[in-house]
Amino acid sequence: MAFLQKARDMYRIQKQAKGIKKDLKNIHIEAEEGGVSITVNAEMEVVSVQISDEAMQNGKVSLQGKIEKAFGKALKKAQQVAAEKMKGIMGEMGMPGAA
Repeated sequence: MAFLQKARDMYRIQKQAKGIKKDLKNIHIEAEEGGVSITVNAEMEVVSVQISDEAMQNGKVSLQGKIEKAFGKALKKAQQVAAEKMKGIMGEMGMPGAA
């Protein structure tokens, strides 16, 4: 009986994880740096990139730096959101640091 209960629990957790993954795709996080705006979803996929005219006027090296910073900020925020969303399910799986 314990085996069947564990199998049911694992199936339930797997189903919850799929639901969370779907939710993460629909959460958009935006980060801005000096006229460069990058939007990613909580699965860390790029949704959009916008560059203002002013950001383009400061030269290639400056623009590259702004893109890198904005992208870094967006990914960091996305990781935090994803970790928070997954925290509960990780605890149910008995993983350390969760709960």
